[in-house]
Amino acid sequence: MTPERVRSVAVLGTGIMGAPMARRIAGAGLEVRVWNRTRERADALADAVSAVAATPAEAVGGADVVLTMLADADAVESTMSEDRGGLAAATPGSIWMQSSTVGIAGTERLAALAREHEVDFVDSPVLGTKGPAEAGELIVLASGPREVRERLEPIFDAIGSRSFWLGEAGAGTRMKLVVNAWLLTLTAGLAESIALAERLGVEPGTFLDVIKGGPVGPPYAELKGRAMAARDFADVAFPLRLADKDAALVLDALDGRDLAVLAATREDFRRAAARGAGDDDMAAVLRAYES
Repeated sequence: MTPERVRSVAVLGTGIMGAPMARRIAGAGLEVRVWNRTRERADALADAVSAVAATPAEAVGGADVVLTMLADADAVESTMSEDRGGLAAATPGSIWMQSSTVGIAGTERLAALAREHEVDFVDSPVLGTKGPAEAGELIVLASGPREVRERLEPIFDAIGSRSFWLGEAGAGTRMKLVVNAWLLTLTAGLAESIALAERLGVEPGTFLDVIKGGPVGPPYAELKGRAMAARDFADVAFPLRLADKDAALVLDALDGRDLAVLAATREDFRRAAARGAGDDDMAAVLRAYES
């Protein structure tokens, strides 16, 4: 039997990532209703979506899929479970596509909440920041009941350039933690190298030119390194405070054991945040090395 086609999606959370994801889904021809705790952010999508809802329940009512893209597990849980939360209006058998980065314990808590309300839970964090989200070039790390995979393909295609189905719910989050560990240590290591260059009298831009395009110069180094060299952190693709949160989630996954490099990396992010860079782009981790 052909799976029922997804026609409507409720997007809860329209920040840096949620807003462009909602636009991409609406652009693919699906009915999209959005909600955000700060109403102005959702109102900015009024030209692209079917409706801007006053409550999560209003957005979710009748939707085939609920997509959550919020800051952390507590924000997701409160949005979905409060009196006028998303699950109060969710139809049994609908799909909850949970794309926020919430860690292992958070994912397990939210999956249990979905089971209580007879909603299919798909753990589907994404790789990418503001630019890839706007271009529909995220990488989707999905996991959950296989029988709903085909129904979600139009959404995956709208927001991403690639999607992976990794197994039972929770596998997507585990992969996201592994990738984040790599990405966060790469960013902090780049910042340390930029700071070293400055202290040795080496032009940071020339350093970036030397590594560009070679095996030791990944594209991410070019992207973040130029921002670091220019001290330009205002174009926020991903806030530093959330990078610190993500580092904590990785450390929590192993109770901080055997992750010495990442533990040191997190201290870099925390020092930069203490110097006022929390709402800047994560490239502002360079501020951890200021004297």
